[in-house]
Amino acid sequence: MNLERAVEPMRRRKGAETRGFWLLGAITRWVSYADMNHRPMANRICALATGFALSFSAFADDSSVAANPGTAPPPPNKGDYNLFNPTPRAQMREMSTDRPDKTESPYTVDAGHFQIEMDLVSYTRDRHSAPGADITTESLTLAPVNLKVGLLNQMDLQLMLAPCNWVRTEDRATRTVTRQSGFGDVTTRLKINWWGDDGGATALAFMPFVKFPTSQDGLGNRAVEGGLIIPLAVELPLGWSMGLMTEFDFMQSADGAGYHPEFVNSITFGHEIVGRLSGYIEFFSQVSADHDAPWIGTVDLGLTYRLTDNLQLDAGVSLGVTRSADDLNPFLGLSLRF
Repeated sequence: MNLERAVEPMRRRKGAETRGFWLLGAITRWVSYADMNHRPMANRICALATGFALSFSAFADDSSVAANPGTAPPPPNKGDYNLFNPTPRAQMREMSTDRPDKTESPYTVDAGHFQIEMDLVSYTRDRHSAPGADITTESLTLAPVNLKVGLLNQMDLQLMLAPCNWVRTEDRATRTVTRQSGFGDVTTRLKINWWGDDGGATALAFMPFVKFPTSQDGLGNRAVEGGLIIPLAVELPLGWSMGLMTEFDFMQSADGAGYHPEFVNSITFGHEIVGRLSGYIEFFSQVSADHDAPWIGTVDLGLTYRLTDNLQLDAGVSLGVTRSADDLNPFLGLSLRF
């Protein structure tokens, strides 16, 4: 979920009513913890970017003039804009991203515009120690990217690619090392904003997704999987923002016999630190209904820096708080809108 949008001064546009608060009480409580005994995690994400250069032209800031002094103008009618009739730059909303935290944003890309969100470099490490086992898994990935395009004023389409992946697994007990590399899976998502896209204290969206098994060298499970993501954003007092997400996934079972549900929940809080620099802290939880699947929990910290209205840098780290979670995942990324 993008933090810069929520920590900017209160927006002057009218928006959806506060009927969204009903969802706060309905967000799923964590499902009962599964077996907490750790088992090796097949880490498939890891990243190395030695350089990334790009040039761009900054878009003009959106401006509005009140009809009367001290009175906010009504929001423009943007329902006629679409992929082939783009939203004028003067009417574009503030850029919102689905990174760097794991909590997705309910805000969509303006119709007819494009957005790129990617890791420049990411590294994941996990070590599993048990009687007769001492396994360390390290992962790197190069430029995994989320390509977005605004279809309608409250709808965008997303294509997620992981072109270059490397995984190294070392078993000290057996003194063996295995390496995997290649292209990862492809995921498509459709984000539909239900309210709050162009203003209001809350915003809600629904985002169905499908993962296609395009990975190489055993990096994936060769199964089509999917689910539904429901993100909610809330403006809090004193410049704080809160993001909530609940997610229902349908994943292939470990034994390959059928599918099982998984339940993801997260909560994130963000605030401006100074100027265009903002920070966030997040708790993430994943519970699987698969047999003997452990509970995964992480605490995530990060920063975002808005260079322009259409370019944002970010950096963060994810820390595992359960034995089944990856121990460490630092990353550096960027987001660009045009």
